[in-house]
Formats: sequence, C-alpha cells, structure tokens
Amino acid sequence: MKIQLKFFASVREALGVADEVADVPAAVVTVGDVRTWLQARGGAWAETLAAGRTLRMACNHEMTAPETRLTEGCEVAFFPPVTGG
Repeated sequence: MKIQLKFFASVREALGVADEVADVPAAVVTVGDVRTWLQARGGAWAETLAAGRTLRMACNHEMTAPETRLTEGCEVAFFPPVTGG
C-alpha cells in the first residue's frame, strides 16, 4: 500500500526530510505500525521516532491514535507536541 508521509518542525529537522511517498509492507496496517516501521531505518529515524518520545500523529489531517488503520493513499504526519504560552 502506498501512503504519503509528512514530517513537521523538529521531527523534519532531525530526519532531514519533509515528506515522502512510501510503499509500506503488508504487515504495516496502523499509524503506530508506520512509526515502528520507520524506526527500523535506524540512526536518526530510530532516535526521533523512538517509542519513549512524545510525538503527535495525524492521519488525513485528523489527530489520531496509534491504532488508527491505514487506507490506500492516506497521509500520515508526525510532529512534536505543540506548546504555547
């Protein structure tokens, strides 16, 4: 399945990429699976997307939980939590 990946703010800076189209393996069926699959790239990917790091995730422009199922052509975005003052 092909999906669109987007990376924002410090996630984008750490990974050195803003977006990409990915053909994910059949075993990758949820947003959380995408995160785990990307961590397996190692290096900055493993560090930036590590399970212990707080990240926000969205699927098709809606905030989502890791259990959200993917659909063909969906957009999955990763970004740091937003803080303000």
